[in-house]
Amino acid sequence: MLSRAKPAVGGDVQHTDKRKKKGRKIPKLEELLSQRDFTGAITLLEFKRHVGEQEEDTNLWIGYCAFHLGDYKRALEEYENATKEENCNPEVWVNLACTYFFLGMYKQAEAAGFKAPKSRLQNQDQLSLASIHYMRSHYQEAIDIYKRILLDNREYLALNVYVALCYYKLDYYDVSQEVLAVYLQQIPDSTIALNLKACNHFRLYNGKAAEVVMEMFIHETLLSDLEPTTPQEYILKGVVNAALGQEMGSRTFSFMNICGFFSHSISDTIPGRQCMASCFFLLKQFDDVLIYLNSFKSYFYNDDIFNFNYAQAKAATGNTREGEEVFLLIQSEKIKNDYIYLSWLARCYIMNKKPRLAWELYLKMETSGESFSLLQLIANDCYKMGQFYYSAKAFDVLERLDPNPEYWEGKRGACVGIFQMILAGREPKDTLREVLHLLRSTGNTQVEYIIRIMKKWAKENRVPI
Repeated sequence: MLSRAKPAVGGDVQHTDKRKKKGRKIPKLEELLSQRDFTGAITLLEFKRHVGEQEEDTNLWIGYCAFHLGDYKRALEEYENATKEENCNPEVWVNLACTYFFLGMYKQAEAAGFKAPKSRLQNQDQLSLASIHYMRSHYQEAIDIYKRILLDNREYLALNVYVALCYYKLDYYDVSQEVLAVYLQQIPDSTIALNLKACNHFRLYNGKAAEVVMEMFIHETLLSDLEPTTPQEYILKGVVNAALGQEMGSRTFSFMNICGFFSHSISDTIPGRQCMASCFFLLKQFDDVLIYLNSFKSYFYNDDIFNFNYAQAKAATGNTREGEEVFLLIQSEKIKNDYIYLSWLARCYIMNKKPRLAWELYLKMETSGESFSLLQLIANDCYKMGQFYYSAKAFDVLERLDPNPEYWEGKRGACVGIFQMILAGREPKDTLREVLHLLRSTGNTQVEYIIRIMKKWAKENRVPI
C-alpha cells in the first residue's frame, strides 16, 4: 500500500517547495481512493483536518474509508458526527444504516435507512434478498441472484466474492476458487478474498497450502470481532482463543469460555465432539475427554493423532494397560520421537511392570534436557512401584550428571531396596554385584558403611561379588 511504502504526507508544511523540486508531492484523495489505499486516505484527511484545510464532507470520506477497512466503530463515529452538522449531507443516513447493519444494530439500521433519500442504495431489493438467502443457508438461491446482477453489471467485482463464498458453503471448493480468481486478478491484496482463498486451499489440499496464502497477514488476529453463528465459526473462534490463551498465558482466554464456544458446535457431529474432547483435555478432565473420544473412536482407529490423544487420556485416568496398547499403535515417527509420547509410554511401561522397556526408551535417546527429564521420571516412578533395580540405575546416571544430594539419596534408597528384595528371594543374588558397582561410583562418605554390610552378607551366604 502507498501509505506503507512511503509517508502519505511529508514533514513540515514549510518545506513544500523543496519537496516539489525533488518531484515529491502530497497525493490527492482521489488517487488514494482509486488505489484502495484507505489507510493513506484517512491519514491525508486527518492531516488536512488538523492543519485547517478540511475538505467538504471530510466526515463522510473518513467514515467511508474506515468502513472499507472494516473499522465500523470508527465509521459509526464519523457518520453520527456528520448527522449533527447543519446542512447535513442526506447521503450520510444510508451510509450510517449500512454501518449499523454491519455492527449488528439492525433496529438502528432500519431507522437510519428510512431517513435516507429514496435511491437504489437505500432499497437494494435483490441484494438484500440474496443476503437473507445466505443468512438462511439458502446458498444456491443467493448465487442465482448474484449471477443475474453480474450479467448486467460486470463492474460489480465484489459480487464475485459473494458467489465464491456461497460455493464454498456448498462444498464446491474448486468452483469457488475459479470465481474468486476473477476478483483477485483486479484486487490481489483483499484480506477477505485471500482468507477465502486460503480456506479453499485448506479444503482442496492441506494446511500448508493454506498457510502460504495467509502469509501476508498470518500474524493478525482476524477473529477478534467475529460473532459466530455456525458450528464451524464457533470451532474456529474456540481454537484461536485456545491457541492465544496458551501462547500468551492469559486468563482472558479461559478454557471454560472456550468450552462455551465449542458447546455450540456439538450438534451431535464428530467435529463438535472432537472440540469438546480437546477442551476437556486442556482442562485435564480426562474422564470427560474419554466420554467424547469413545463416542467416535471407531472412525479413527488408525489415526495417529487420535490415538496419541486417546492413549494419553487412558493413561491419565489410570488405565495404563490400554494406554500402552494404543501408544504402540502409532506409526508416525514424528510423534514417536516426541518427548510427550516417550514420557507417557515410559510411565505406562513402569505401571505395567515393564521397567526394562522404559529404560530402553532412555537408552535410545541422545543426551539432552529431555533425556534428563525422562531419567528423572524413570528413577522416581520405578522407586514408587518398588522396581528398585532400574530406579537405582537411573539415579546413578542422574548423580553422575548432576551431583545433587537428592540423587544420592534416591540411589541409596533404591540400592537398599534391591538388597531387601534379594534377602526376600524376590531378586537374583548375583544382582548384588551390580548394586555394589553402583554404590562404589558415588563420592558420598555414607557408602562405605552400606557396602561393608552387603559384602559381609555376601561372604556369609557364599555369593560371589
